[in-house]
Amino acid sequence: MIAVLDYGIGNLRSAQKALEKVGAEAELVSEPAAAEGAAGVVLPGVGAFGRCMEALRESGLDAVAVEAIEAGTPFLGICVGMQMLYGRSEEDPEVAGLGVIDGEVRALPAGVKRPQMQWNVLDPVPGRAGRSLLLDGIAPGSWAYFVHSYVPEPTADVAATCDYGGPVVAAVERGTLWATQFHPEKSGAVGLRLLANFAASCAA
Repeated sequence: MIAVLDYGIGNLRSAQKALEKVGAEAELVSEPAAAEGAAGVVLPGVGAFGRCMEALRESGLDAVAVEAIEAGTPFLGICVGMQMLYGRSEEDPEVAGLGVIDGEVRALPAGVKRPQMQWNVLDPVPGRAGRSLLLDGIAPGSWAYFVHSYVPEPTADVAATCDYGGPVVAAVERGTLWATQFHPEKSGAVGLRLLANFAASCAA
């Protein structure tokens, strides 16, 4: 079972349905105890960083996320769910993130329209192609759908970028910890392939 963390905010049902479409058993989980024994954990998110973090902590599911990552359980953050993995965000600097990835989330570059609300091309980081489980079967130049005004700063965990006023982090991968700034559940065949890769990692 893949636990989709339901803290009252985010593209919860669409993420669950997309996982089911690739053959995974995915359940919305609103209580920490219901996530025990999950083969994988998904943290979706839309809207403001601060409100998402507050809701996640109020639900008690923040501990589920951190414990899963620390235990090496396959984990996928989506959109703001990716941003919450970092320590802080310029959007709500007084609210602490989960802090499991170094760095912070910053506004998209000056001079570009905010939010980025469009399809954009994924550019795997050199050296990642051919050895990334996250991007397995996803060709360089594939298109994915983005909706965001903030983005994590680049770190060694970056697996792919897109061009939006310069390179923008599109996906990160560190072992079994995966996250995407784009929405796989809205990205057609490319998104379904990524979710199938995640489901296969959970099954393994």
